[in-house]
Amino acid sequence: MSIVLTPYWSPHEGVQKLKMEARAKAPAVPGLAPPVFNVKTQLDRTLLQLRSRASPIEKYAFLAQVKQTDVEAFYKLCLEYMLEIIPIIYTPTVGEACLQYSRIYRNPEGLFISLKDKGRIGNILRNWPLANEARISVVTDGSRILGLGDLGANGMPIAVGKLSLYVAGAGIRPSSTFPITLDLGTNNSSNLSDPLYLGLHQRRPSDAEYDAFMDEFTTEMGRIYPKVLVQFEDFSTDHAFSYLERFRNKLPLFNDDIQGTGAVVLAGLLSAARLVSIPRNEHRILLFGAGSASVGVAKQLMSFFTLDGMSEEAARSQIWLVDSKGLVYVGREEVADYKMYFARRHYTGLPMSDLTEIVKYVKPTVLLGLSTIAGAFTPEVIRQMSQNTPRPIIFPLSNPVHLSECTFTEALVHSNGAAIFASGSPFGSEVIGGVRREPGQGNNMYIFPGLGLGAILCHAKSVTDSMVQASALGLADSLSWDERALELVYPRIERIREISAHIAVSVIRAAQKAGVDNSTDLKRMSDTLLLEFVKGKMWNP
Repeated sequence: MSIVLTPYWSPHEGVQKLKMEARAKAPAVPGLAPPVFNVKTQLDRTLLQLRSRASPIEKYAFLAQVKQTDVEAFYKLCLEYMLEIIPIIYTPTVGEACLQYSRIYRNPEGLFISLKDKGRIGNILRNWPLANEARISVVTDGSRILGLGDLGANGMPIAVGKLSLYVAGAGIRPSSTFPITLDLGTNNSSNLSDPLYLGLHQRRPSDAEYDAFMDEFTTEMGRIYPKVLVQFEDFSTDHAFSYLERFRNKLPLFNDDIQGTGAVVLAGLLSAARLVSIPRNEHRILLFGAGSASVGVAKQLMSFFTLDGMSEEAARSQIWLVDSKGLVYVGREEVADYKMYFARRHYTGLPMSDLTEIVKYVKPTVLLGLSTIAGAFTPEVIRQMSQNTPRPIIFPLSNPVHLSECTFTEALVHSNGAAIFASGSPFGSEVIGGVRREPGQGNNMYIFPGLGLGAILCHAKSVTDSMVQASALGLADSLSWDERALELVYPRIERIREISAHIAVSVIRAAQKAGVDNSTDLKRMSDTLLLEFVKGKMWNP
């Protein structure tokens, strides 16, 4: 048997050393494999089998089986056919996988911790078979899955899919990933009446009981897994904000819905702003939808203005929120506390709920959709945006694709080709005026793999706002010259490993500046050496 020796740089000793890599999978003994068999052909065969599946959910189930039987083949497919595979293992197909999880379930891929485990959560956490190798965990309670609502224990595919993207996008070792679903019941009546539903058949508890459970979970998680970075995913709006603030200094933790979405939108907006002639301080941003993701985006977009020298108060005045009741302003009924920071302070008119009228009133240059209301950006809204500014920036960011506020075609047609577009779910390219236009996709996959990799490599004690902002700036600066020439607002996803490495370097530097890193060796490296170090830490199948 051969042993692979791989060179690596030891920053502490200042020398190059050799490390022994895990042995490659031993070939089958004679007779247990066909006479003419090789790995490359088998990968082609697997791709052919995948493409023979009729529906996205059938492809999802097939890839899940491949992942369980041959994890290296699974990630080779992900890396070599990324544009084809990512929409199957994550959005939009993962939404359907969550809806059908209790029907398509075969084997556990993550850890379930239920309300019944209160008082012994630590014991359950220790049951993870790869406990010593765990470095990153995606944790969901399934209470707000994409735009699909409370799916309870059926939210596990979100955690599993997200971690697959960490592996594909940033080279996190598969054995280091730790998916967790917290089953605290569900308020979804369809689940409660479904005999096949895999979760607790009970409604969610009171906030006090919820908080006590989460206190125990985060305490035990930090005690048993001190090296693990935790990402909260798809918690309900009220819990998403409160738990981020409550626990972010107890363990290395971030919330991708709030911070990751905000960072990827900030990066896209910085790129889009380069394509228009308006000074940055004259942009006006209107967010349609005011849930946790939207308010998180709004807070991150403050940096769009403050990085240009504006005060925080002036930056806030350039951002408007619209929720299900209309324009959010001080004095209006039913404005939740977490929205109040962006409530308009000097609006004295009548309640305004029609989006076209709001666009006429605000005259935004940027329109962002996080409402999960399909078709909300009507032709009238898009045309009005085009009257406000020569090149309207229109980002319908809701997932999955059938909940998008408008399509790429609609944005182009009703703006006469002027719109600068990015969406949450993928759309195909369009030809308008004889020119092929490519849509941007504001996919959080651009942000969280690099953010996670950087936080892990520098052993961050916490994930600071400056680290999240650094990830956004790193993404905005990662566009190649040909991508800029094509007016893309996001780089091509096929470059994700390269992008994640650069983001990781930015995140490490931000952690060092904030004093939350625990790897002093990295401080001695130049940016060039640090980039090589990061790339060397990426796992490849």
